[in-house]
Amino acid sequence: MKTNAKARFLKGMDASLTYLILIAVALIFAFPCFWLILASFSASGSIYSFSGFFPKSYSFASFQTLFTDTGMYDYPRWFGNTLFIAVGACMLGTLLVTLTAYVMSRFRFPTRKAMMKGTLVLGMFPSFMSMTAVYLLATQFNLINSHWALILIYSAGAPMGYMVQKGFFDTIPQAIDDAARLDGANNLTIFTRITLPLSLPMIVYTALTSFAWPWSDFILPKLILKEKSLYTVAVGLMSLGETEFARFAAGSVFIAVPIVVLYFCLTRFLISGVSAGSVK
Repeated sequence: MKTNAKARFLKGMDASLTYLILIAVALIFAFPCFWLILASFSASGSIYSFSGFFPKSYSFASFQTLFTDTGMYDYPRWFGNTLFIAVGACMLGTLLVTLTAYVMSRFRFPTRKAMMKGTLVLGMFPSFMSMTAVYLLATQFNLINSHWALILIYSAGAPMGYMVQKGFFDTIPQAIDDAARLDGANNLTIFTRITLPLSLPMIVYTALTSFAWPWSDFILPKLILKEKSLYTVAVGLMSLGETEFARFAAGSVFIAVPIVVLYFCLTRFLISGVSAGSVK
């Protein structure tokens, strides 16, 4: 009895210590977000007027000017540009990733393993290493100052991360495809009418990750977009002056709301998609 009581006590202590550590880590990561939200309500607008970490007084003026004072800093236009780029890259990128993962999972051809190994090796290098080549290609094709350039670049790079999606397709039994072929279905019919309906969690996961990258990216839009009217939110906010920190914080908070809402609404699909895709 004493052994069981001691084991339960140690187990409870271990669980309590684990939860305390997790809560401490969560607070550390949540504090910058909490501070940014408070900074967005600063009445002065300047970070230099803060009392320590926090503003001295609060108001909604920064959110008001964010959408009304568009002479130099046209946030609504930047938001629309970001939405257009993110939605376009999401749609095209999701299609390319899904097709790539399906081909690698279901078909066997001579260069398949070599291509898989090649993508794994290329994925080890950071994406910014290719920025010079991307910029030169964009200049040659007259894609500087073009939102379509960003959509094409994001979409072209998306299939490099197909391995999770391939793992999901590997979990769908091959016998389903074989049975459909016996009934006269071709590859396109199997993919559109059988595989895709079974892959909703993975498609949602792929679409959300394809949307989140261009939604918050700064380096590539800064490289491609030179005119202020074409800026995305990330680039536009970085062009604000030092005395416009409250507006910067308000813009950062507002741009984070859609992606946070999407993550909360689609959590069920994300968990099932990632867990199923990591099986193989």
